[in-house]
Amino acid sequence: MSTEAAEEVTLTKAGSTERAPDAGRESRTAGSVRTEDPPVRRLGPRRRLGLGRPVPYGWALGPLLLLAVWAAGSATGLIDARNLSAPWTVVTTAGDLIENGRLQSNLATSAQRAALGLLFGVAGGLLLALVSGLSRIAEGVIDGPVQIKRAIPSLALIPLLILWFGIGESMKVITIALGVFVPVYIHTHNGLRTIDNRYVELAETVRLSRTAFLRHVVLPGALPGFLLGMRFAVTGAWLALVVVEQVNATSGIGYMMELARTYGQTDVIIVGLVVYGLLGLLSDALVRLVERRTLSWRRTLAG
Repeated sequence: MSTEAAEEVTLTKAGSTERAPDAGRESRTAGSVRTEDPPVRRLGPRRRLGLGRPVPYGWALGPLLLLAVWAAGSATGLIDARNLSAPWTVVTTAGDLIENGRLQSNLATSAQRAALGLLFGVAGGLLLALVSGLSRIAEGVIDGPVQIKRAIPSLALIPLLILWFGIGESMKVITIALGVFVPVYIHTHNGLRTIDNRYVELAETVRLSRTAFLRHVVLPGALPGFLLGMRFAVTGAWLALVVVEQVNATSGIGYMMELARTYGQTDVIIVGLVVYGLLGLLSDALVRLVERRTLSWRRTLAG
């Protein structure tokens, strides 16, 4: 054994060898050839590249954090109560509004307007998307005007809609429907056009009828895009409702907020904003639940 090897190897009482504390590897000689053991690689715990397990009630983390910041700012005086009422003041005001029936009455009116606008907007957007997505000629006729409407905010059309339909319920429902049908059309049309062409070829091979083709290929293929459009649509319905209810309305959450602005009742305005926010959050959660149940066959990053 060479002098260098003898320095790196420590003899134990049993006659075996062990690695010296300061030696990174064991060396040995075989005749005139020196060989080294390959380094040992220790594998740590396997890292998961996905999103991990779902967080229970994870959707509530953001709103709860926002509420905590709001409460802390109000309690410490960083937030002026004249500009933004404290959460406990808003809760008390909401209780008073519920007790005298104002909140329930205005909420029922607002929900009815939003539901009608959503119904007409979704029906129109879905119908136009199916017609345009399945025909080149129809796409040339329909897609251009829809893209023009997409570039024009629905709220910018309110003066024209007032001239055409007055300031009654028709104008409000039509404004909401115009804000709803564009996202439904865009995402459903995109879902149709991204259907794998192999499914179309398979349908032609097995000689599916037009009705069966629509049922088994077109509708399932367009469903993910349609549900994504619905998420934008329900939010757009509440956004449009906020504005139209402040245009010569006599009822609704927006009317209640406008009346409170006249009298400087900040707490009532915050109650209305909280109601709108909760309605939007619950509507989106409902659509996401339907999406998970309906598209449970998909294997995506979300699990």
